[in-house]
Amino acid sequence: MNISAQTVPGFDCRKAWASTIEEIAEQDDRIVVVVNDSVGSSNLGGFQSAFADRLINVGIAEQNMVGVGAGLANGNRIPFVSAASCFLSGRALEQIKADIAYSQYNVKLVGQSSGVAYGELGATHHSIEDFAWLRSFQNLTVIAPADPWETEMAVRWAAKHQGPVYIRLSRMKVPDLGKEIGGGRQFEPGKMRSLRAGDDVTLLANGTTVHLALAASDRLAASGISASVHSVHTLNPLDEAGILSEADKTGAIVTVEEGLTRGGLGGAVAELTSLNRPVPVERVGFDGFQPTGNVEHLFELAGLTPDGIAAAANRAMKRKV
Repeated sequence: MNISAQTVPGFDCRKAWASTIEEIAEQDDRIVVVVNDSVGSSNLGGFQSAFADRLINVGIAEQNMVGVGAGLANGNRIPFVSAASCFLSGRALEQIKADIAYSQYNVKLVGQSSGVAYGELGATHHSIEDFAWLRSFQNLTVIAPADPWETEMAVRWAAKHQGPVYIRLSRMKVPDLGKEIGGGRQFEPGKMRSLRAGDDVTLLANGTTVHLALAASDRLAASGISASVHSVHTLNPLDEAGILSEADKTGAIVTVEEGLTRGGLGGAVAELTSLNRPVPVERVGFDGFQPTGNVEHLFELAGLTPDGIAAAANRAMKRKV
């Protein structure tokens, strides 16, 4: 049986985001939220009820939304700007560049329903370019949590961190990875979370694909292959030391992401290893605009399944010198 992005029972990380931001706002009256007519899709109904004067809805005006966030930060507020990631990172890219990253304002961007979560709405609503776009801004921390716990930790960290942050969330359900996985619950931005040790090949994943990489490692173990698995929840700054250590240890790497491999996690890892540890790197993810279709179909096309990831691992190991 194959495991798809939709058939695995799990949790909606947007709910973890919503409950966490409500709790933080109760403790810190500097917390405000700015949305683009997206209260419902951002799961902010509870926040709106509790803090009506601290939720600003600018309507469908994403560029203005980011500018309002920058102004609030300039007024010593801590704004969380929440919108569908395809519109936040696409329509407002210039404002993110100039008003947030270049100006180094303390704004927290929350991209909702990222990747191909809006699969049936087509390429205009797919948010698969955001990693490539936003990791290019050196001082913008980019985080893609893998489960509800990583989501909560990312939101809590962002609220305390002085500087711009982008948190990428999906509306697709994912399993809670739990304490039982090797490495325990350890979250530190810029440091990948080690979930499983292995000696033959390294699987680096983030966001909605981490549980698929874990399932792929089970497939590989059944054929005698030992695969390490890591949640690379922070794409910028990248855990360069950790990745290079894995390159030395296993000599073969597979990257897995719900985004463009060119410029995303796959691109970042390929850049790093080619310059410092030339080892085989196989990249599993999307390549260019994707067709209209549900999530399961699009993941299958890209090889974002346990079997597809295991096949990429075998290809990487065959390329070892």
